Amino acid sequence: MAALLPEIRVGAVDRDQVPLELASDGILRYVWQGKFGPMLIEVLGGVAYVNGARVTSAEELKPESRRLE
Repeated sequence: MAALLPEIRVGAVDRDQVPLELASDGILRYVWQGKFGPMLIEVLGGVAYVNGARVTSAEELKPESRRLE
């Protein structure tokens, strides 16, 4: 397994609120502030989820015949 990258936070910080750790045992979490608002990205067991919805991998989108190559 590849080494995990350190957590990097960007953006304004409210000095009255202590930042909470996003990572928990076995789950990587990132908060992304995009054009359409914030989103929560989680990776659990190699599967990505965005705002709780599972993300279809590029491998899953390939036709069955291409997956076997």
